Amino acid sequence: MGYQLDGQQQIETKEKLKEIIKTNDVCLFMKGVPTAPQCGFSMAVTNILKHLNVNFKGVDVLEDENIRQGIKEFSDWPTIPQLYIKGEFVGGCDIIKEMFEKGELKSLLVEKKII
Repeated sequence: MGYQLDGQQQIETKEKLKEIIKTNDVCLFMKGVPTAPQCGFSMAVTNILKHLNVNFKGVDVLEDENIRQGIKEFSDWPTIPQLYIKGEFVGGCDIIKEMFEKGELKSLLVEKKII
């Protein structure tokens, strides 16, 4: 059995996640930081966002196990990285790569007035 949050940790972590997502138009929960991703999937999404000249907040889930586990429960998505745009969960690496390749990610960012 993996790491699990107790009731109080779940509440505090959920509130912290809501605040991070609410205060950043584009937020990437990732392993590492944008300047030094710690896994290939996080690097791929970071590179896509940089390619599109998106100003985004990178949240290193490796720094806080509560955030690492909490974001998976918050989004009901089992993997990292996770991209949020204007408060909405967009997806993980495979979804972001596919959206980028089809031009859908750029369209979404334009629609949300990010770029």
